Amino acid sequence: MIRRRTLLAGAGAGVLAGTFVSGTARADSAVAVDPTTNWGVWEGWGTSLSWWARALGDRDDLADLFFTTGSVTYGGKSLPGLGLNIARYNAGASSWNETASGDRMVVSNHIQPWKRIEGFWQDWTSEDPTSAAWNWNADANQRAMLLKATQRGAISELFAKSPMWWMCKNHNPSGAAGVHQENIQSWNYRPYASYLAAVALRAKENWGVDFVSVEPFNEPSAEYWHAQNKQEGCYMSRGVQKQILPYLRSELDKRGLSGTKIAASDETSMTAAVATWDAFDGLTRSLVDRVNVHGYEGAGAPRAQLYTKAVTESGKGLWNSETGNGDSSGLSLALSILADFRELHPTAWVYWQVMDNNANWAMIDYTPGTGSGVIPDTPATPGSVRSKYYLMAQFSRHIRPGMKIIQTDDPLTVAALDEKNDKLVIVAANNTNTLKNITFDLSRFSSVAGRPDGVVRRWNTGAGDTYTQRSTTLNRKSVTIHVNAKCLQTVEIEGVVV
Repeated sequence: MIRRRTLLAGAGAGVLAGTFVSGTARADSAVAVDPTTNWGVWEGWGTSLSWWARALGDRDDLADLFFTTGSVTYGGKSLPGLGLNIARYNAGASSWNETASGDRMVVSNHIQPWKRIEGFWQDWTSEDPTSAAWNWNADANQRAMLLKATQRGAISELFAKSPMWWMCKNHNPSGAAGVHQENIQSWNYRPYASYLAAVALRAKENWGVDFVSVEPFNEPSAEYWHAQNKQEGCYMSRGVQKQILPYLRSELDKRGLSGTKIAASDETSMTAAVATWDAFDGLTRSLVDRVNVHGYEGAGAPRAQLYTKAVTESGKGLWNSETGNGDSSGLSLALSILADFRELHPTAWVYWQVMDNNANWAMIDYTPGTGSGVIPDTPATPGSVRSKYYLMAQFSRHIRPGMKIIQTDDPLTVAALDEKNDKLVIVAANNTNTLKNITFDLSRFSSVAGRPDGVVRRWNTGAGDTYTQRSTTLNRKSVTIHVNAKCLQTVEIEGVVV
């Protein structure tokens, strides 16, 4: 989210360009796929809506690109839809009104207008969501994309980066005067929880959106939330988090939303997530249904430790709920996903912003509109498709909700089993500088029949390919693919029975 994050760019960045040719230099490897080790049922892939949807959320072509697996015409070209099925909706903290007492939002000198998300509860004079203190017409474009995603089969999570500006001590939704300073007023702990629960209820009753979870803390322990920050954000100590969580559970329950899960705490790193979980007592942990974490820490993140604490020891769900980076090739992002599958074992994985004004972060770039108010003076314009888009397709179009993530003995390979359709999906990376022949050993399956025509379909991104379909053949219980340097390949093997 914050552009300071560069750690992932060194986790295996490479330029995915050139011509797809076989070289004389190569490395061969064998990868065993073991269906007896199951790392959980996959819930899906997603994106946060936030800024890009605030700008372009009214566009059906973008909804089709991101939330379907169909072929979508964009920029005069047919593209494969990414098939994302999780939309994270950002409840805003900003509004441009003046309250009856003359108070107004205080704005950071460094926040760009399009990073201000308009919130719904705009005046503290009434907690009644039907009163004039609330504006349910706010944030029209982001809500529009949320509905489009839902109509295309996506599930959704509600999250907030900051309480409403008037709940903050300095009325600034970018943060307190200094780093690691509380900014939410203590008497607004419960009203903040009430705000999130009211949005969740409104979404269910009026928008047709039933949030599966609510996440009240966005990177709460981070050091960059301060009054001159470039976006909305709020530092919340672990002690404050422990006080707000019971209020959130109570406010959800009293609105009939007892089935809505609480996710926490969306820390920016897995190291911080471990520390936060360790700081929570048993009662606080009991209120958390799923541990969310962001993946900005890079290669050295304590993924396995967080999995052990959250899942093995505590029985909680676990999502990587936000990751992004500035490696324009996208390969380091693919390697990060593979590292998460290998050690973190989340059941969902979410990219921060599929559209970004920074082309290096984007799957599709765009130019934000200008203007300081709710409606920009000039509209935003979508731009070009980047390498990350095609690399994401290698994962998201093939590893689908309901599949089981199973074990491989290679750190650069993930396997998912579709037991309903007897299909095995394998995604493998070649991070070397030479051609690599990879043989997948499927001997641990009782039967590997393949397709009637004997063809094994595979898709490649890199070395001149942009999610290009190719093929290979099944050799009894093994499949060999040829992967050029700095490439990602996805293989689908049919007729596979455990």
